[in-house]
Amino acid sequence: MVDHRPTSADVARRAGVSRTAVSLVLNGRGDGNISTENADRIRAAARELGYLPNHAAVNLRRRSTSTVGVVTDEITTSPFAGQLLEGARAVALARGFVTIVADYGLDDDREREMVRVLRARQVDGFLHAAMSMREVEPDPAMVEVPTVLANCYAPSGPAGVLADEEAGGYAAARCVFDRGHRRVVMLAGRNARDVEYIPATRRRVAGFERAAREAGAGEARVVDAGWHIDTGVEYALDLLSAPSDVRPTAIVCARDRVAVGVVLGAARLGLRVPDDVSVVGYDDESEIAAEMSPPLTTVDLPHRRIGERAMELLLARVVDGDPLPERDQLVPCELIVRGSVGPAPTR
Repeated sequence: MVDHRPTSADVARRAGVSRTAVSLVLNGRGDGNISTENADRIRAAARELGYLPNHAAVNLRRRSTSTVGVVTDEITTSPFAGQLLEGARAVALARGFVTIVADYGLDDDREREMVRVLRARQVDGFLHAAMSMREVEPDPAMVEVPTVLANCYAPSGPAGVLADEEAGGYAAARCVFDRGHRRVVMLAGRNARDVEYIPATRRRVAGFERAAREAGAGEARVVDAGWHIDTGVEYALDLLSAPSDVRPTAIVCARDRVAVGVVLGAARLGLRVPDDVSVVGYDDESEIAAEMSPPLTTVDLPHRRIGERAMELLLARVVDGDPLPERDQLVPCELIVRGSVGPAPTR
């Protein structure tokens, strides 16, 4: 161990590389520039010597504060969507950045004030995040610095990172069509006060309908429903009370909680899942989907990956000078097959 405060030169000597290589790796710019073997040696040498990069000096050179303002609507009140913030925070930390989260609670005046305060703190960029996919109009002061949207989109503003909801709806539908089901109903989330589907539901329905056309499933249909367990129970009792030769053999739900209700409703009618009716959810909600009996086949809503990808794009601009994407970026929604889906009944 050296007897003075370790420097990047000490790390370079220990690892047998140049100081430039040390700087690239320890400031998160080594990928594609430094071999994996050398990068591992550099990190090991830094740990052994107790070396930490001087971020203050780095920030002065590049006129940066190594901070990102994360402006959200309601995410901090939602553990589920809060995964988006966790993903963004982890990526930022790995590159030596900290996040300052400001939740404006859907209050436009409060949003403007928060953006003003964060700009005064000289944040290097903004992440504008929404709990549910929706259209937004970022504050003009926000887009004066690099900005990326997460789980939201702006027709004439910065690019957003979004879940590929249409592909998710398509995957949920194909899961049952591919197992021979043709009398399939999708319970699409829609509250009585909604004039039209919210953006995520609209895209999921489009995916379902595309899959139905491809499967030649003329009996497949979409039914407007709510978002909660009681909704699932109500519609299951109605739909599944029909004679066995006309009732649905599969129900695709716009949310896991609705799927829970469908399973409960089927049980009240003496029907078994998946022997008599298959059920698919959406969200892969923790402590619900995998714990049901049978475990629920569902589509993962990738909040964490959205946060990670949005922060990666933002820091690629702030740190590396890469251009921001001009179009929205879609993150895949994974189909998770469990025990609630089976082949179509033959009787």
